[in-house]
Amino acid sequence: MFHLRTCAAKLRPLTASQTVKTFSQNKPAAIRTFQQIRCYSAPVAAEPFLSGTSSNYVEEMYCAWLENPKSVHKSWDIFFRNTNAGAPPGTAYQSPLSLSRSSLATMAHAQSLVEAQPNVDKLVEDHLAVQSLIRAYQIRGHHVAQLDPLGILDADLDSSVPADIISSTDKLDLAVFKERLRMLTVGGFYGLHESDLDKVFQLPTTTFIGGQEPALPLREIIRRLEMAYCQHIGVEFMFINDLEQCQWIRQKFETPGIMQFTNEEKRTLLARLVRSTRFEEFLQRKWSSEKRFGLEGCEVLIPALKTIIDMSSANGVDYVIMGMPHRGRLNVLANVIRKELEQIFCQFDSKLEAADEGSGDMKYHLGMYHRRINRVTDRNITLSLVANPSHLEAADPVVMGKTKAEQFYCGDTEGKKVMSILLHGDAAFAGQGIVYETFHLSDLPSYTTHGTVHVVVNNQIGFTTDPRMARSSPYPTDVARVVNAPIFHVNSDDPEAVMYVCKVAAEWRNTFHKDVVVDLVCYRRNGHNEMDEPMFTQPLMYKQIRKQKPVLQKYAELLVSQGVVNQPEYEEEISKYDKICEEAFTRSKDEKILHIKHWLDSPWPGFFTLDGQPRSMTCPSTGLEEDVLFHIGKVASSVPVENFTIHGGLSRILKTRRELVTNRTVDWALAEYMAFGSLLKEGIHVRLSGQDVERGTFSHRHHVLHDQNVDKRTCIPMNHLWPNQAPYTVCNSSLSEYGVLGFELGFAMASPNALVLWEAQFGDFNNMAQCIIDQFICPGQAKWVRQNGIVLLLPHGMEGMGPEHSSARPERFLQMCNDDPDVLPDLQEENFDINQLYDCNWIVVNCSTPGNFFHVLRRQILLPFRKPLIVFTPKSLLRHPEARTSFDEMLPGTHFQRVIPEDGPAAQDPHKVKRLLFCTGKVYYDLTRERKARNMEEEVAITRIEQLSPFPFDLLLKEAQKYPNAELAWCQEEHKNQGYYDYVKPRLRTTIDRAKPVWYAGRDPAAAPATGNKKTHLTELQRFLDTAFDLDAFKKFS
Repeated sequence: MFHLRTCAAKLRPLTASQTVKTFSQNKPAAIRTFQQIRCYSAPVAAEPFLSGTSSNYVEEMYCAWLENPKSVHKSWDIFFRNTNAGAPPGTAYQSPLSLSRSSLATMAHAQSLVEAQPNVDKLVEDHLAVQSLIRAYQIRGHHVAQLDPLGILDADLDSSVPADIISSTDKLDLAVFKERLRMLTVGGFYGLHESDLDKVFQLPTTTFIGGQEPALPLREIIRRLEMAYCQHIGVEFMFINDLEQCQWIRQKFETPGIMQFTNEEKRTLLARLVRSTRFEEFLQRKWSSEKRFGLEGCEVLIPALKTIIDMSSANGVDYVIMGMPHRGRLNVLANVIRKELEQIFCQFDSKLEAADEGSGDMKYHLGMYHRRINRVTDRNITLSLVANPSHLEAADPVVMGKTKAEQFYCGDTEGKKVMSILLHGDAAFAGQGIVYETFHLSDLPSYTTHGTVHVVVNNQIGFTTDPRMARSSPYPTDVARVVNAPIFHVNSDDPEAVMYVCKVAAEWRNTFHKDVVVDLVCYRRNGHNEMDEPMFTQPLMYKQIRKQKPVLQKYAELLVSQGVVNQPEYEEEISKYDKICEEAFTRSKDEKILHIKHWLDSPWPGFFTLDGQPRSMTCPSTGLEEDVLFHIGKVASSVPVENFTIHGGLSRILKTRRELVTNRTVDWALAEYMAFGSLLKEGIHVRLSGQDVERGTFSHRHHVLHDQNVDKRTCIPMNHLWPNQAPYTVCNSSLSEYGVLGFELGFAMASPNALVLWEAQFGDFNNMAQCIIDQFICPGQAKWVRQNGIVLLLPHGMEGMGPEHSSARPERFLQMCNDDPDVLPDLQEENFDINQLYDCNWIVVNCSTPGNFFHVLRRQILLPFRKPLIVFTPKSLLRHPEARTSFDEMLPGTHFQRVIPEDGPAAQDPHKVKRLLFCTGKVYYDLTRERKARNMEEEVAITRIEQLSPFPFDLLLKEAQKYPNAELAWCQEEHKNQGYYDYVKPRLRTTIDRAKPVWYAGRDPAAAPATGNKKTHLTELQRFLDTAFDLDAFKKFS
């Protein structure tokens, strides 16, 4: 408990927030304690009982009186009322009275003194009303801010006015300000009187509108709140549950006169607007019939981005990674990233040859990487704009992943050196679920980038769709509220307001390392593209747009009127940039060949040769020395931390691992451990991400051990393998596929010297991330000449567990492979297998042994280039007693086996073999079991295709030729219209020059991937096994 002190401040009623704070925070258990909340103005000599020994008692009485005046003695009630009402020193206290005539007279005087004071209840109510008024503006002021530059639509899609702010429906005309004040007070929401407008009220600590003044007249309070929250900036922040952050924002927007710019800053802003505007006008003049998705209507975006970058650079950031949709992309490339103008202009030349590898992409989808000097801060800054497809917002998690990787590799654990900026469209920001998924990664330990600045180009239209039909929320930015990100709405026709908001956003990110949103409320001067006619669907909006004066012209006129620049200086700035564009246009005519490599967003210095080619076309052995295998196995089967109690079931698992290592054997989990551990030894960072990957969906991995007695105490044995190893990151993700796979793809972009893996909880969950697979992973190198070595682990297999968790949809991945099924490649080509890998768009494998899984993971890093790897991983094979690999198959000199040929009795006398079965994955074990049961091991050979794409033509030709009398059949457990059959059959036919048919043994076509009935599942299994081993099954088709 604090001691009461005497000071100059008057004893006055508590404000609402202080009352709540005092009587809610200070009620632990049954003990009441009170904070020092007010001070007495009377000197101690005037009120003699206010001594140090009695002040605690007085404070108790005062707080009790505040709660209930009747709970204290009448004399105390009189004292506190008098002091509250401003009684002079020495008169507030009335001593206890006797019953003499003089005493009765004194009592009457005291009563009259109390009654003469202003109504205390009214005083308290008025202060509370003013406090509520201030809070109302802080919460809802943005609803009446003047945000739409066209003046025809409310940015929050609501034309009504909050009753606790103003009573006028006119949001724009400040001439009605006096009337609004009168309507607000007289008979309005707060019960104040018109006479109260000039009354001075003490300001609470939750506002900064007073500046250095502790009290203001009500009229001035309202005026300052209007200026802070109801002009061209609307601030949404009161949902944030952190007082420090709220106070920080209040101070940035409420402090009088805080939004000031020097003349030099204004001239810089004008020059940037000139470049942004004239760039679009130049493109329109030269290529009026070309789509370019220009920035007209939001030209302020360029100075906005540059302001964010300038502020971030001043705060120590030296690498900014950006993602954005197509609108304004060319302008950003030219005026923010500083791409050479001639390289942009030559993209419009229809005669330009595409001589680079790949198929290329549209100019407004391409990325860029550039390191330059920031002229404002005179510091080096690296800017990367990530290439993206037309799928709006799909690049969001990719940018986040790349940012996280760059922070990881430079040791930036707090996000002070590397940051991300994401640009969005209003319709996409509200409509695309990936935005929500990405936000929910923003503060997760293994995914946070320590704050992203989001800039929404709010055209107030989505293609042709009115925002009132495009979202249910008031603003397109409301999704950001889920992570307590402040949202700054700003009228884009007020460039200085935009610059200020961007400065605050950059400062917020630097201060709190959390996401922030800048909502640029603007318009789109043309249609969705330059060829589109918007008047079909938005006639009234575009009539207004046709009359709208461009923001450059508005701002130039303002600065000329202020004397900051004169008209000749402004015109000179325009002509100077026009000349730059014309000279670049002239140079662009000399460009005859399009070099996509010039648009690379993630270069890997030193990995390729100077001309971008692999340093070799060979792959060393992926085997390891036996002592390395033993060492990794020992750590994998132990707990490398002392006094760490693990679960009893896990103890049994580790014991089994030790037995396997002793027997020089690995199962699936150990094989993965060996691959990861050996790469860590070689300095390769390994990152495994996905749902429940730490333990593994099927409880086989256990890469993170949990102490059973100490909460949150964990151990990752993989990080205890070697003294100077690379770090291993294994992280359970949020329940997201689209967002997390995009994130890991971005992480893998940053460096070729990392093995980045995403594991689906079940293989079929990959369809939730189909956009990332279809638009980035499959065609990424072809479109953007950007290699990526990401690995997808997709659990797959028909186990009788129903249609949902059976198939990883291998048919879809195989359909997107870029090899030709009808053309037999040159099998005599040197390094045929490596060349195949180099030419493919991705690698698809279905390993049947742990050893081959080990090799393919190591090969992914040892290859001299990077390709995505799709692995259909098993479920039942994780513990299958036959799914084991000896150390002998993992030693130096061993490699990944693209094909595992028959090595049993059938291979000893191939001429006796009547049927050669080709298969892949788990079904091999079903086939061998059935073959043994039927005693057909000499008549039927089984060859496993481990690498499905690129297709191993050379090895399969040898297998077919080895069994000249055998008919060929493909066997799979998937349904005929699914799985691998449609991919394998034409390629097998091409391999043997169509000399024989390739028969099918498997399940019949079906709509669903698998049955939900266990009996039906077993019946289907037995049926196709019968077909596979019935040597007369296909005769009727011959």
